[in-house]
Amino acid sequence: FFFFVTRHTNTTHSTSTTNTMKTAALVTLALAGSAQAFAPSTSRVSVSRTSTSVASSVFDDAVKDWAEEYPQFAAWGWGPSVQAEIWNGRHAMFGWVVMCACAYAKGHGLIPDADQTLDLKEWGTLATISGKNTITNERAIILIANVHALMVGLAATISPNSFADTLLLDPNHPMYEWQMERNSKLGGVMPNLGKMGVTPEAELANGRMAMMGIITCIAYSGIQGQSMIDTINEWVGGAYF
Repeated sequence: FFFFVTRHTNTTHSTSTTNTMKTAALVTLALAGSAQAFAPSTSRVSVSRTSTSVASSVFDDAVKDWAEEYPQFAAWGWGPSVQAEIWNGRHAMFGWVVMCACAYAKGHGLIPDADQTLDLKEWGTLATISGKNTITNERAIILIANVHALMVGLAATISPNSFADTLLLDPNHPMYEWQMERNSKLGGVMPNLGKMGVTPEAELANGRMAMMGIITCIAYSGIQGQSMIDTINEWVGGAYF
């Protein structure tokens, strides 16, 4: 997660800035427990193991029930499965890279007319938010980046490379046995934090944190009434612009 940082550049802050700091603190405290789930703990080991064991049992039961009720979907890796979680995490991590890149581009004037709205006659309803209101150039670029991520997922499904991880599990794919072996060692509430680096365990943990971070960013931006790009810039202390 990104730490919430507020720069103090003026001793005469307004009331709105104070409220922003309070809101950021409350959101940070609310997410502290979930963030600790991805960090190894050296204290209260017995309590952590007990709670993790119970949660893992609930998670495993849910996965088993899904597989029994929808066997065809489960066979392809749809639903609550390791395969789906890994790919969702990949898209979330890609989203963070794009949003941070957009924040940098906005701060350095690399997006032409970032705040200018798109022409409805030129772009059609694809550019609309509601009614006749259209999105800005900045949001259009982020949208195209997400479409790119979607197309990567579709390409991994329709025409996957023989050496690449597929979006859906295919018994006829050369990577199928490796995927099944990998997925059998992952999942549950807590990944194996002892296997960090360029490993499936690290990818799973990073993907989970990326997904939770995006949810937090959306919620915080909604509370503050600002764009997600502005929120990201605020969280890094105004480093982008």
